[in-house]
Amino acid sequence: MTASNSSPQIVVVYHSGYGHTRRMAEAVAKGAGATLHAIDAEGNLSEDGWVALDAADAIILGAPTYMGGPSWQFKKFADASSKPWFSAKWQDKIFGGFTNSASLNGDKLNTLQYFALLAGQHGGMWVSLGIKPSNTRASLRDDPNRMGSYLGPMAQSDADAAPAEMSIGDLETGRLYGARVAGIARQRKS
Repeated sequence: MTASNSSPQIVVVYHSGYGHTRRMAEAVAKGAGATLHAIDAEGNLSEDGWVALDAADAIILGAPTYMGGPSWQFKKFADASSKPWFSAKWQDKIFGGFTNSASLNGDKLNTLQYFALLAGQHGGMWVSLGIKPSNTRASLRDDPNRMGSYLGPMAQSDADAAPAEMSIGDLETGRLYGARVAGIARQRKS
């Protein structure tokens, strides 16, 4: 690996069903200085998105947790990633991921484990959250890592709440995670 002073190229690729995961993706991208590429309602990613992923130093995956795992649209994207898998295009890239669901638990851990396994299949290196949980009596809904995750950010959005009503702490957790991924990608690139 050659030394480089340029910033790492980071891509957040995500699916959002109702706008909450999109808002989380924006927070993660802000922290990482990343570009956003959305998986559409049919589970497709634009050609520009695939090109950006191939060129990226770090890839951050995001999807809502539906029925105990990532949305089917994200799974379609994951299956389509077998094309870069065959040629090891994402080998040794930095990976991370985040998710959102309506329930406090909502089996979000399963979605993050799915992302980490996908990263492993591509030969990537996973970045953990690195933020201790807010789990004392004094903790508030808007504190970072209120979900107590270690693998990556988890957000909880009430089923009847608009994306604008998301927890500021969940969004801050996403922003801090994006910054962590970017920092690790910078270290790796230098």
